[in-house]
Amino acid sequence: MTRIKFGTDGWRAVLNQDFTYENTYKVINAIAIYIYNNSKYDKKIIIGYDPRNKADEFALYIAETFADFGFDTELSNKIVATPVLAYNALNKNAYAIMVTASHNPPEYLGIKFIPPYGGPAEDGCVKQIVSDLEKNYSVKREKQKFKYVSFEANYINHLKTLINFKKIEEAGIKVNYDGHHGAGALLFKKIMDDNKIENNSQNLERDINFGGFMPDPKEKYLPSLKKLCEDTGCIGLSNDGDGDRFGVFDESGIYISPNDIIGMLFDHLVKNKNLKGKLAKTVGASSMLDILAEKRGIEIIETPVGFKWLGAALRNDDVIIAGEESGGLSIKGHIPEKDGILANLLIIEMMAYYNKKLSQIHKDFLEEFHRDFINKRIDLKLTSDSSDEKITDKLKSLKKIYEYDIVKISELDGLKLYLNDNSTILIRKSGTEPLLRIYIESDKEEKIALFSDFIENISLP
Repeated sequence: MTRIKFGTDGWRAVLNQDFTYENTYKVINAIAIYIYNNSKYDKKIIIGYDPRNKADEFALYIAETFADFGFDTELSNKIVATPVLAYNALNKNAYAIMVTASHNPPEYLGIKFIPPYGGPAEDGCVKQIVSDLEKNYSVKREKQKFKYVSFEANYINHLKTLINFKKIEEAGIKVNYDGHHGAGALLFKKIMDDNKIENNSQNLERDINFGGFMPDPKEKYLPSLKKLCEDTGCIGLSNDGDGDRFGVFDESGIYISPNDIIGMLFDHLVKNKNLKGKLAKTVGASSMLDILAEKRGIEIIETPVGFKWLGAALRNDDVIIAGEESGGLSIKGHIPEKDGILANLLIIEMMAYYNKKLSQIHKDFLEEFHRDFINKRIDLKLTSDSSDEKITDKLKSLKKIYEYDIVKISELDGLKLYLNDNSTILIRKSGTEPLLRIYIESDKEEKIALFSDFIENISLP
């Protein structure tokens, strides 16, 4: 029997291996049981899909299955970004199923389950679904016919309440955009065009192989966007496969880390838009954000890795912005789900308010810290289910790494080591792939290299 494993944000697996119609039916059965037990037939089911291979076919199958079960079901009439579907879940008070594997390799497919609050399913919900994977949904009413629906208009109208498009238009900012062949590409292009944001946009069309790159908006997967920024002197923006992550280059083609973007946007929302509240970050995000919160005299909330935890903070605490180092964020007044489209618009809006180049805003922001925050992530393939425990056990027993003392250990999510030079090393198992993720932060490139070598050597069998 193939194992169905739910990770940090739903179920993801390799298409035609573990992600099959048989396993999808099991997942949909379990979700149907959960929905009926919590809402009977009172709420709609809305379904969307990203550009991946067969995502549209599985979305159709899922819509037909829910309709056969008697649920009032709506299926997107085209490729749709995850944050768009999540907003409609909130707006329509509906349950959402998104067929996507987000930023994972092209051979993956997956399912995100989004309850009516418009964010990732939390642990209690996931545990109930997992416990019912081998059960069949039996409470059926008369079969329904699903409807094809466009979900974009509701989302676009909501963005107008969050973003000052008039201010952006007056600023005359020019943007390079690489859609990365993702679900949000055509939508973001439309939003820019409709709001008179001059843009040079590329890679908008569907490509199940994402142009031969990982569908993740990191610098190494966006070489053409980097060059475009260098050639044109305009900023560069991008998104991942399902539109919930962002990637940013300044007008010189220098990549700006998500950690820095989260901090810069926090200041923008406070200084320029007068928002008040807390800052939420995952344990994998930069300690720069902790220092920023202390400097601004506001409370910081630290969560395990995974936006479901940040989503809970957005829903339950007075949070201005919630962000993670992998390029996901959301803000007060929006959905408790990461949104790369909103992030891109906030960056443009920030430039309009400051009336400065992005490089200058970034420089001004970093100057008050008097140190660099250099980050690196290493992904190590796991050779067995227990190999991550062996590595973390080795690290937990250490008192120092080279000449640097380990002054604190956190086990909020995985193992995080705090060194006496303010460097940090986080080791945690991926929730979506057979990988051990290592997050290293320090103030010098040579330290990053030193700690990287140490971790890679200690992980060898």
